[in-house]
Amino acid sequence: MSAHPRLSLNQATIKYAPLAEALRVTAEAGIGAIGLWREPVAEVGLAEAARMVTDSGLRVSSLCRGGFFTMAAGAERRASIDDNRRAIDETAALAAAGAAGSAAVLVLVAGGLPAGDRDLVGARQRVADAIGELAPSAAAAGVTLAIEALHPIFAADRAVISTLGEALDIAEQFDAASVGVVVDTYHVWWDPQLLEQVARAGNGGRIASYQVCDWITPLPADSLLGRGMMGDGHIDFGPLTRAVTDAGYTGDVEVEIFNQQIWDAAAAEIAALTVRRFGAQVAPHL
Repeated sequence: MSAHPRLSLNQATIKYAPLAEALRVTAEAGIGAIGLWREPVAEVGLAEAARMVTDSGLRVSSLCRGGFFTMAAGAERRASIDDNRRAIDETAALAAAGAAGSAAVLVLVAGGLPAGDRDLVGARQRVADAIGELAPSAAAAGVTLAIEALHPIFAADRAVISTLGEALDIAEQFDAASVGVVVDTYHVWWDPQLLEQVARAGNGGRIASYQVCDWITPLPADSLLGRGMMGDGHIDFGPLTRAVTDAGYTGDVEVEIFNQQIWDAAAAEIAALTVRRFGAQVAPHL
């Protein structure tokens, strides 16, 4: 089976592969795009990473990740904002290095509750405030900040933004070219308002990224690693994928999986499996 032209392999799915190997494995599997992570880019340096991306011939579908700015005013919050500005510049550089059709999309994970803090409303407002600070820099760089809602089990420690509707409530305060949302099947599949919110996102031109993987049970001890290859869990990819398509999203579709067994397998084996499962579970609905 050949890879669907809109398939992107997110680096997290082959976590242990260094950047050079990740680029090579993705291209050799016939996949046309890759979602990059900041840590592997930093290991080789931005300039070298950009050169490697150009040489690979791949599109860049996104850069993960920015965000983590729920803390109160002070040095820690200022450092986080400054780091996100660097992430914006990295996103622009890597998108420019990628093949035609690359997307300058920086995925934002909001961050959880600061230690000792139980004020979810206040934390969510601090997320909106931080994005307000960053939006002008994103606009100047031609980058879209993509707010990713995470499943509510991660509200305390990773993301106080739990639904697509909450992400849109923030994104809609800013220009759609600068601030959008991520639709990640793993995080939002359970939401009874999901299809309505996808349509809302589409109406506003807010869908900056579509990420897919499955929800598997029983969840592992580390619930963060409870993602599975499409078809191994409980998510019905047809209705959601059709909704995202009907909402006007035409960009790359990233497969992003956090799963220890998948990480322990050979990267080339996982890339080939991704092509097959995406072709069977997602591609028919694009």
